Amino acid sequence: MWKKVLIAIVLITNVSFAAEVKIRDEVYIEGFRPNYLTGYGIVVGLNGTGDGTTSRYTLISIANMLRKLGIYIDPAQVRTKNAAAVMVTANLPPFAKPGMAIDVQVASIGDAKDIVNGLLIRTPLYGPDGKIYAFAQGPVSTGGGFLESNKGGKVQKGFPTAGIIPNGAIVEEELPFDFNSMTEVTLSLKNPSFSKAQEIAKVINQKYPGLAVVQDPTSIKVRLPQTKNKTEFLAEILDLKIKTDKDNIPTIVFYEKTGTVIMSGDVVIDTPVYVSHGSIYVTVEKTPVISQPPPLSGGQTVVTEGVTTKVQEEKGRIISIESAKLSDLVKALNDLGVSPYDLIAILQAIKAAGKLHAEIKVM
Repeated sequence: MWKKVLIAIVLITNVSFAAEVKIRDEVYIEGFRPNYLTGYGIVVGLNGTGDGTTSRYTLISIANMLRKLGIYIDPAQVRTKNAAAVMVTANLPPFAKPGMAIDVQVASIGDAKDIVNGLLIRTPLYGPDGKIYAFAQGPVSTGGGFLESNKGGKVQKGFPTAGIIPNGAIVEEELPFDFNSMTEVTLSLKNPSFSKAQEIAKVINQKYPGLAVVQDPTSIKVRLPQTKNKTEFLAEILDLKIKTDKDNIPTIVFYEKTGTVIMSGDVVIDTPVYVSHGSIYVTVEKTPVISQPPPLSGGQTVVTEGVTTKVQEEKGRIISIESAKLSDLVKALNDLGVSPYDLIAILQAIKAAGKLHAEIKVM
């Protein structure tokens, strides 16, 4: 019998936000940003769960890799059960210097079953300009995910075809950026707000009069003083504190890969809201069936599989939400017995109906 097991955690926070936060928590400096790096590589050392022979690019890649090592082989003769083609991505942080280690993400692009405990062979990582900025290599971690299968079905936890390599890439070249020649910087708000931009400029000008000017709800332009070290100056203004209790944006974050839901305590819903919930379960059972030939018939014993499919539908349940408080919404959904994945669908539906006042982010 095939049975899929999902384990998920729902985190619901109902906290009051601090009255003050540092400017660095609300902005990023324009130009001081990470840059995406991408590469194509091969993961080896898999336990028979690699790409099949239909993934021609994997066969050719392995043949080319061996050719660089002085081993010449026809790609048609390569077998890839223990290897998989993957895409490798990384974020190159601002001011990264040669020799710095950064994390990389690895994801299969072929038909590999999993890349658990595989080893990524040295892979060049390219920037948008086509230059190589880092090389990645190392063992892949899938965060405890696994896949077990046999003729009767399979059990899977997590996503074993994607993983990470902590500190798996070494930076080879730094980005062309001259910080010392800059005369001004632009602070860009992570969440645009007129009042927050004014508050940031006000706090900076209280310490350094006339240096900060609000451009728009997202940008504050700050002149760099000529009589003070630029690095020291930026460190000081980014550590200044501002009040944030006026512009707290209600937010709900969905991480669909694990079924995690995070909700801030100031989410508001328009009442009343009526929710109906029901689930459908499909079970597929495979049973070996042995067919014996009659005596002296000369036939052979044949083993086949009998398949039985069962469909079970829960009765729909309707619940009324009469309160605008998040705590009452959470209690009502818990009484409904929803799973994290059902919770995501319900909240999205309430948002689509115009009854939920919060920003929804999907990771």
